[in-house]
Amino acid sequence: MTDIDYKEAYEKEKERCAYLADRLSQVEGERDVLQAKLDFIHNSAFWKMSKPFRRAIHFCMRQAARARRVLHPRDLVKKLRYKKRERQASLQFGTASFPDQETARIQRETTFPRMIKISILVPLWNTPEEFLRDMIESVLNQTYENWELCLADGSDGEHDYVGRICQEYGSRSGGRIVYHKLERNEGIAGNTNQCYLLATGDYIGLFDHDDVLHPCALYEYVKAINETGADFLYCDESTFRDGSQDNLLNMHFKPDYAPDTLCGNNYITHFSVFARQLLEEDTELFRTSLDGSQDHDMILRLTDRARKVYHIPRLLYYWRSHEGSVAAGLEAKPYAVDAAKRAVADHLEKHGFRNFQISSTRAFPTIFRIRYQVEGNPRISIIIPNKEHRDDLKRCVDSIMDRSTYDNYELIIVENGSVSREIRDYYTQLLGYDYGKALEERGQGAFGDKPYDKGVMTACEAGKAGARIKVVTYEGDFNYSRLNNLGAAYATGDYVLLLNNDTQVITSGWIEELLMYAQREDVGAVGAKLYYGDRTIQHAGVVIGMGAHGTAGHTHYKHNYLDLGYMGRLCYAQNVSAVTGACLLVKKSLYEQAGGLDETFAVSLNDVDFCLRLRKMGKLNVFTPFAELYHYESESRGDDLHGENAARYEEEAARFRERWKVLLEQGDPYYNPNFTLERCDYSLKLPDSPR
Repeated sequence: MTDIDYKEAYEKEKERCAYLADRLSQVEGERDVLQAKLDFIHNSAFWKMSKPFRRAIHFCMRQAARARRVLHPRDLVKKLRYKKRERQASLQFGTASFPDQETARIQRETTFPRMIKISILVPLWNTPEEFLRDMIESVLNQTYENWELCLADGSDGEHDYVGRICQEYGSRSGGRIVYHKLERNEGIAGNTNQCYLLATGDYIGLFDHDDVLHPCALYEYVKAINETGADFLYCDESTFRDGSQDNLLNMHFKPDYAPDTLCGNNYITHFSVFARQLLEEDTELFRTSLDGSQDHDMILRLTDRARKVYHIPRLLYYWRSHEGSVAAGLEAKPYAVDAAKRAVADHLEKHGFRNFQISSTRAFPTIFRIRYQVEGNPRISIIIPNKEHRDDLKRCVDSIMDRSTYDNYELIIVENGSVSREIRDYYTQLLGYDYGKALEERGQGAFGDKPYDKGVMTACEAGKAGARIKVVTYEGDFNYSRLNNLGAAYATGDYVLLLNNDTQVITSGWIEELLMYAQREDVGAVGAKLYYGDRTIQHAGVVIGMGAHGTAGHTHYKHNYLDLGYMGRLCYAQNVSAVTGACLLVKKSLYEQAGGLDETFAVSLNDVDFCLRLRKMGKLNVFTPFAELYHYESESRGDDLHGENAARYEEEAARFRERWKVLLEQGDPYYNPNFTLERCDYSLKLPDSPR
């Protein structure tokens, strides 16, 4: 940009800031007036005297609403379906999932090439007797028997029964239960470190004193170690209440190892088992300075070092919910939030990040939003394919120019055969000179020396050298991949941002939110959170294998924009298999290295195919909910799946399934196989469901 351009941009920003400051002052004044009126009403004698009457009215209204809900046939059907799902979940994942006698016998008699000894560490502190016995017996009932249970007891004198119970079980465990009474309580971290000093196993497992293991847990872990060589393993888990594993409050079905997801949310938690050698660099298992979030810190450290992190997609750990447990609510341990932030900050600093910010999200205090610093001021080339649709394009361009706080970008509009005077006049308005006349003067083939030249099209750039807005003309049948590849060939930026013409920016810092991830060496494509016009979700990450065609689908599709998502997933950045090309940022060098979008996918699945090729190159793809745009989509070309379009989609879908056959068979690593692929709402897969 020239000095004049910078000056104009600066003056424009000053005017916008002044307007916003003035508007804020007006709103604050209006708020003060309304608050004064509200205070006057609340302090009036009539308001105070009518309080009992208002309470009675509200009570009646609530009861009437409840009665309507109970009596409404639609709500009755929903309740019956919910109860049915609860029963099915109990049958699949409660005590009914425990092995029968024959299965248990076979597992006990199984001999693995590596009969690994697992040391299970349990720090004790004033553990209720019922919880303590349930915990110990769940270990004694394991079908894999090469284990030791290491108990370090920091209980006070009023809970001396803890030691008696441990010694009672220890006397009949054949030496596999090792108990040590501590001189003083050292907290969760300190007590667990004392457990570790007792351990002699090849692998270490971390277990809470009030929880329960599935009988097959250790068998499944040792089986996975022998099959995969994993040195860090974890499983799915559930929270239960009322002392029964059949009373499941929720079930946490987790993705495979995902580093960005783990920074935003300690989704791994229980039951973590890892090779002892991963701790050789440390003087302690848990850092006592991070008591309350010592497990998140430990998991971040050890997964960094692990050669193979493996997720067992089975519910093998039952987390008891009771008063005082974190499962019941974080209010029981508020110090855990600060500890978790420090754990993540330490992890990021070790990876070279500086000047980042970590804050809690609306989903949960320990689910975090991380703001990374954008390095430098790289140029972003925003590529927008367009045919006709003047109003859609104008809305898109205006929102970029009016709302974006990031300034160093160029707009490359790839024009695809518009004939209306209206759109040509709009191009003229954007460019500052007659677009149609420029095309006539330059003629076909004028840019044949450009790096992108194919026989089915002619390309012509209408725009001044170095101008922020360019219009590149493409002649030929609609091909979304080819349009974007053409735009990328004319891009002068360090990054390419693919953007549909029917989008509209919501978040002013949307470019920064995407760029903070795309600038990392380990990241491929970054995608935004997109809404339909009614504020329901259009895109929040792509899962491969989902949908009727078995190709790919969007999670949380058509959910309300305020939804937290499954286990808070709509509230923090995370790794996904793919993001939509409707808003996708990637380094230009990576775009070129991957070969751009595959032009044999003319309309559909080109973005998913591109993201999977980035994954094959060892890159992570990221979805962030903090870059938000509308994606009206109904106006886009190529979305009508009828007649010729339907046949074309079927052909592209078949080619996609063939190309990525192995990945589709393996399943999406960021989407648990216990979820059905027939729906996008994280519904459980029923036993008789093929997908």
